[in-house]
Amino acid sequence: MSRLEISVCILLLSVFISSVSQIILKKAAGKTYDSTLKEYLNPMVIGAYGMFFCSVILTMIALKYVPLSMSPILESTGYIFVSVMGYFFLKEKFSKRKLAGFALILAGIVIFNL
Repeated sequence: MSRLEISVCILLLSVFISSVSQIILKKAAGKTYDSTLKEYLNPMVIGAYGMFFCSVILTMIALKYVPLSMSPILESTGYIFVSVMGYFFLKEKFSKRKLAGFALILAGIVIFNL
C-alpha cells in the first residue's frame, strides 16, 4: 500500500472514531445525573472526548499525505457512520431524506474518485 492509501485509511478510521464518540455523547446526554458536575465528569463523557482527541491526532497524521481536496470527501462519510450507528444504537429511523442524503454523499465520493 502507498502512503496515500494508508493515510486515507487513517483518515477514515479517524472519522469513524469521531462518529462513535458522537454516539457515546448522545447516549450520555440521555441519562439523568445528580449534579451538573457528574453530567460532564463521568466515564462516558470523558471517554468520548478522549476519543475525539485521538481522532484529531489521527486526522493531523493523515493530512500530511491526503490532499486537502480529498479530505472533505472522506470526512463526509461521518454522516453515514453516525446515521447507521444511530439506527442500531439509538433506535433512530431512516427517513427518505436521510436515504437521499446517503445517496448524494456516496455519489459525490464515486464522482470525485473517477
